[in-house]
Amino acid sequence: MTASIHRLPGPASPGSAVVPEPDREQGRARIGIVYNPRSHRNRGQDLYFGGREDVVVATPQTRSQIVEVLADFAARNIEYLVINGGDGTVRDVLTCGHSVFGADWPVLAILPKGKTNALNVDLGAPTDATLVEAIEAFEAGRRVVRRPLQITRLGDADGRGDGRASEQGNDPLVGFILGAGAFTHAIGAGQGAHKLGFFDSLGVGVTTGWGVIQSVFGRNSNPWRRGVPMTIRLLPDGDPAPHSGHGDPSRREILFVSTLHRMPMGLKPFGPERGGLKLAVMDRPKRWLMAALPLIVAGWQPKWLSRAGLHQIDAEAFELRVGGQFILDGEAFEAGSYLVAQGPELTFVVP
Repeated sequence: MTASIHRLPGPASPGSAVVPEPDREQGRARIGIVYNPRSHRNRGQDLYFGGREDVVVATPQTRSQIVEVLADFAARNIEYLVINGGDGTVRDVLTCGHSVFGADWPVLAILPKGKTNALNVDLGAPTDATLVEAIEAFEAGRRVVRRPLQITRLGDADGRGDGRASEQGNDPLVGFILGAGAFTHAIGAGQGAHKLGFFDSLGVGVTTGWGVIQSVFGRNSNPWRRGVPMTIRLLPDGDPAPHSGHGDPSRREILFVSTLHRMPMGLKPFGPERGGLKLAVMDRPKRWLMAALPLIVAGWQPKWLSRAGLHQIDAEAFELRVGGQFILDGEAFEAGSYLVAQGPELTFVVP
């Protein structure tokens, strides 16, 4: 089901189990936990936090409840926020927290309980850390700063707006991996890989391999090859993203965007590991290019990549007009025009 970028579900009481917080004790931090019991590796488990009295636990069931929970955490002066869930839970918490924290977020920690956990791979955090270990890491854990993607709707709902930000007062989406074109099919293939028991980096590898097979051997009408209408303007200058001339210049095969430094499976779709906002854009691909893609995403950087139709781009921000759904951290959002930029600096604690 396509999620709306414009509004969250209507208000509801937070579905939360809250541990009363006493006055702050010397040297102890106020800690808030957002726990998603539906995450793949949770299933109602790993909610033990050592019996500490300075911990507030919430289990919101909807996005509107997440907003209420985070507002309650802010009122309590929470200094450390632990997100117990997968990449989708992280996306929802960061998106809903934009109106609460703005650029002044508490220190964050992630317990990777989803199916892919790409952010956790980038942070270099252990996959088996417990909630108690995550809490204890606030004092002694390694700290890593990352800036997420911030995606704001532009113009009219049909994408024919005048390029100015919507005046409806809707907060942007916030996440770490955006994809469009064949990437939307890859997400569906990834769900199939999960059903077969492939998770985390292995699931990414299986999905990537299947996409290459479809693109190399599929017909031109294959959805993995035909792409979607897409216009990309790089900011601040507004120049269009380069196009090789292969295929219709108004369509792109794949768009992949992230601010993460490292990707699952050690893949390097943007070239060498680095920070910042990065795009990998593919025009209508030659079959031999797709056959070489496993070597390219493993780190091979031939000089002819852009001429062949694969563009690796660094940008401050860009405007995207896309004629099909795009994916942000595993969830589909509607076609239209968007401003994609970097969000605030977030500090993550790694146990």
